[in-house]
Amino acid sequence: MSKKSFVQGAAVLAVAGIIIKVLGACFRIPLGNMIGDEGMAYYQAAYPIYVLFLTLATSGIPIAISRMVSERRAVGNYSEAHRVFKISFLLLFCIGAVSFGICFFGANIIVGIIKMPEAVHAMRAVACALLLVPVMAAFRGYFQGMQDMNPTAVSQVVEQLFRVVLGLALSYILLAKGTEYAAAGASFGAAAGAIGGLLAVWVIYAARRSKIKADIAAAESANDKPEHEKGSAILWKIFTIAVPITIGAAIMPIMNFIDAGLVVSRLMEGGWSYLEAKQLYGQLTGFAGSLINFPQVLTQSVAMSIVPAVAASYRLKDFDSLRNDVQVGLRIAIIVGIPCALGLMTLARPILVMLYPMRREAAIGAAPCLAILAFGVIFLSTIQTLTGVLQGVGKQMIPVRNLFIGAVAKVVITYALTGVHAINSKGAAVGTVAAYVIAASLDLYAVKKYTGAGFDLGLTYLKPLVSGIAMSAVAFASYKVLEMLLGNSLACVISVGLAALTYGILLFATRAITRDEVLRLPKGRKLVKIIDKFSKAH
Repeated sequence: MSKKSFVQGAAVLAVAGIIIKVLGACFRIPLGNMIGDEGMAYYQAAYPIYVLFLTLATSGIPIAISRMVSERRAVGNYSEAHRVFKISFLLLFCIGAVSFGICFFGANIIVGIIKMPEAVHAMRAVACALLLVPVMAAFRGYFQGMQDMNPTAVSQVVEQLFRVVLGLALSYILLAKGTEYAAAGASFGAAAGAIGGLLAVWVIYAARRSKIKADIAAAESANDKPEHEKGSAILWKIFTIAVPITIGAAIMPIMNFIDAGLVVSRLMEGGWSYLEAKQLYGQLTGFAGSLINFPQVLTQSVAMSIVPAVAASYRLKDFDSLRNDVQVGLRIAIIVGIPCALGLMTLARPILVMLYPMRREAAIGAAPCLAILAFGVIFLSTIQTLTGVLQGVGKQMIPVRNLFIGAVAKVVITYALTGVHAINSKGAAVGTVAAYVIAASLDLYAVKKYTGAGFDLGLTYLKPLVSGIAMSAVAFASYKVLEMLLGNSLACVISVGLAALTYGILLFATRAITRDEVLRLPKGRKLVKIIDKFSKAH
């Protein structure tokens, strides 16, 4: 995979990710205003469990598909690449069916464990998505292994659009029956999204099927003795790659599952009532936690694109390209992570009040948790990218071990701090950040060890950090001035825009991003022309 296509693939997924998160905001914000923090607690109690089962079903196998398809296509074995897809498709279908059965028919038991029985309807509603999302993930993994991120991007956008429209509509219709039913309606939006996303990616596959067959035939005619593996051997390799990745991906959802019970119980032990504890948990997860997911989409796009890039380079023993991709990937993650983290820390309260005007008190209460969690974005960005690198070079167990170490620290810190009345839910946020710091540090050491990649501290960290601090100063100062004239919401929007513009200018002024790197982006030549004109004008 060329350097250009790696960056372009990441850019395509990043654009799709932004659209998805904007649509997600169009879902979460009206939903929070509609059903309140108590309703969000029911929704959020079911959703992490769904994410846990979805992680078990889809986190490892699509990455295994991507890596195995990329490796086989790199040496011209297109037929075996397609067999990997077909075998993994059947595997994911079976896993999805089992996951659905557990979540749907065992809903009462699951919500009983976390001591929130009102979430049973939401649990059953969201379980329906588990029948379809794993199958959709098989298609996405196949196209990613072919170095084509467009089908994944299109299907993700369509999936989110269906989820938002139908989820909000059902929540509104069911609100008259109670917040627990409204939360269930919102949860069923995940199943509606899965229907739309699967349909979109299947249409793309059907349109390209003839070309895929032609490529396979051409490759077979050019290779007299193509390598042919038994189905059992392919399955074994899928599991060898996927199981460690799945375990690693399940660690944080498991920790969130533990949080659902641990945080509420520790808050009550710290002197809060059951209702107050549920509200604080809803602020932590539904208000603050949902915003932290936005930057992850941008950095996750880098991680998804870098796996097949690194896998192909590693298979061909092109270590110069491998190290370059690692360096560029981490720089992109840091360049994205730093402004997101510092911006959310600086404007935590104004942003939450703007997004949840009908729940102003809850939004203000969630602001300290958001400010703490935002700091962890920098380290989470690092974890996602470096995990992709280690997966690409066959060291998928290492990030699992590192994240587990961080997760253990999270549980200890959360337990110790959340029970303190004055700290309350902020203790859980501190525990999460500590987990990210530990895991990121260990991952960085491992990547240096196994790839030999070196990182320029000034270029990778210092220049983006200086630009980010200046950006934060602009955001804070402009908000304080504009708030008195325009009110919170408009002042917040303008301040974010000014901050983003400041950060972009400073990245080029400090040469944290070079002209050649901009050329690798989609429409890179046009962007360079705009930058050149701006530079000449000033």
